[in-house]
Amino acid sequence: MTSLVLGQLRRRPAAFAGTAVALLLAIAAVTLFGSLFAADLATPAAVRKAAAGPGLMIIAGAFGEIAVLVAFFVVVNALGFALRQQHRELALLRTVAATPRQTRRLVRGEVLVTTLLVTVPGWALGAVAARWFLAALQRRGMASPDVRVPGTPVPMLVALGVVLLVGLAASAAAARRISRIAPAAALTASSTEHARTGVLRLLAGAGALAGGVLLLRLSATRPADQVDKAGQAALLASLVLLVAVALAGPFAARVLAAALGGPLRVLAPGAGWLADANLRGYARRLSSAVVPVALLVGLSGTMSIMTFTAGRAAAAAGGTASSASSVTSATDIWLRQAELGMLVCFAAVSVVNTLVAVTADRRREFALLRLVGATRPQLLRMLSAEAVLTTAVGVVLGAAVAGAATSAFSAAVTGSAVPPVPVATCGWIAAGAAALVLPGILVTGRWAVGGPAAQLVGGGRD
Repeated sequence: MTSLVLGQLRRRPAAFAGTAVALLLAIAAVTLFGSLFAADLATPAAVRKAAAGPGLMIIAGAFGEIAVLVAFFVVVNALGFALRQQHRELALLRTVAATPRQTRRLVRGEVLVTTLLVTVPGWALGAVAARWFLAALQRRGMASPDVRVPGTPVPMLVALGVVLLVGLAASAAAARRISRIAPAAALTASSTEHARTGVLRLLAGAGALAGGVLLLRLSATRPADQVDKAGQAALLASLVLLVAVALAGPFAARVLAAALGGPLRVLAPGAGWLADANLRGYARRLSSAVVPVALLVGLSGTMSIMTFTAGRAAAAAGGTASSASSVTSATDIWLRQAELGMLVCFAAVSVVNTLVAVTADRRREFALLRLVGATRPQLLRMLSAEAVLTTAVGVVLGAAVAGAATSAFSAAVTGSAVPPVPVATCGWIAAGAAALVLPGILVTGRWAVGGPAAQLVGGGRD
């Protein structure tokens, strides 16, 4: 079993490199905030009270809650995509007498090995980040100068345990279908894509959507003196809505691709038509590429518009209103910027990892197109059109999530459900998404369309 696990990791380095980076960031995030909790617990009460502000544990909890959830979201997305790429290999193992239990053991082994490979670097990154973050808080007077991050290994061990549980749970869900159906059916299913999204997945998406709506209502109905709580509820609602987007991703991506693909067909009749057909025909693949883009745009837009809205509310109140003072202070703005930076980092890693792996996995498809007469420049034009449409779908989904979350927050802060929008900042967010998507697809695409076509087709996907 160990040799099979290592063989799978070697066969698909791009997919598992993305998973490894996602797991590393998750371990680092849990280690970071666990270390801050440990520092607060190890500090005498008299020392903790010497600092201004709500306290290190409250800051770490409010800051880390969303960051850790986003890290887990990225891990689940990366693992699910990596295992979908192995569908054919796992199906072949089933046809040569591998049992469902053995298939699931193989998948668990891959997750375990990948997690252990990045554990020590993740611990080191989290420990360094915890000390940097504590020092930054101490410089701003929000933590006592005498607080120190303890040398206990407990936060690191908790980080490893929690990330392993999340990874194993995500891999079990992803491997469930391939391990339950008959071997011949599994091999057939690996070569096709279902036209419809599963009922259970749609129901789960509807449940996540309902949860997001409840959190939006909670944010919108916070009293004027609980603006920070309204912001946390709105940000959490945006993440839950993004989970709903991920669950209903194939359906939503197909609908939006159909709506946005029309202009593309007109502007680029050849490449645009083929790109639109590819994206709508492979909705699951499109969803895998779109969800990280929506995550990046949704979270960045939500944080930016919320901060802008709070600042406008404070200015309208003359800067003295207690309801907005906490979110507009220089320290709190720094905290929001630091949180936004971490969330953008997670989302950007997810975007690049997924797009590189998705494009690299299409070498056999490109080779087939070359064998029937397509040239490399034509394939690159098709990929350019796909990249534009992928960016557009992701930005639209992310903007919808950010719009809903900031509308609820604005209702709590200003009394109006229409928030003021920093147009320039939002424009930069969309441009940043495009700057990640277009090079990610095209640079990988230049490599993927190369090589001997006949050999690639005969040799399968790799």
